[in-house]
Amino acid sequence: MPSIDDIDHRILRALLRDGRGSFAEVGSEVGLSASATKRRVDRLVRAGAIRGFTAVVEPHAMGWDIEAVVQLYTNGTVPFETMRADLTELTEIVEAVTVAGAADAMLRVVAADVPHLERVISRVRGLPYVQQTDTTMLLSVLVRRPNVPQTPAVDVSG
Repeated sequence: MPSIDDIDHRILRALLRDGRGSFAEVGSEVGLSASATKRRVDRLVRAGAIRGFTAVVEPHAMGWDIEAVVQLYTNGTVPFETMRADLTELTEIVEAVTVAGAADAMLRVVAADVPHLERVISRVRGLPYVQQTDTTMLLSVLVRRPNVPQTPAVDVSG
């Protein structure tokens, strides 16, 4: 990946806040023309710093009002790309991460109701490398922040 400078970081933060912002709007924010901003965004896409553009849909808008965390345990070493490809196929899985600890991965799952959640968990359990799952239903969100990188903290301790 090519070197990413401060302007690139500012472009990335602007796009994370509003992926639909025009090149002119993003450029105005970072001090570039629309065409210079487009060239930088295109370079960031080619370099893999930007993997794509998508709509972030609120699960409730889909009628998916139930949320759960599913711990996934495998029956051996599973190639990362295999697990990622399989889990990506299930649109109800809104986040999946590998973890250190007893479980091999944690999944955040949304569903319309308990039968829908059961169908999703059944599909996960049907993957050939899944040994077991452990599901925890989530009740109320106390804090949820967007995944927007923060500006590095400034050390004022002197």
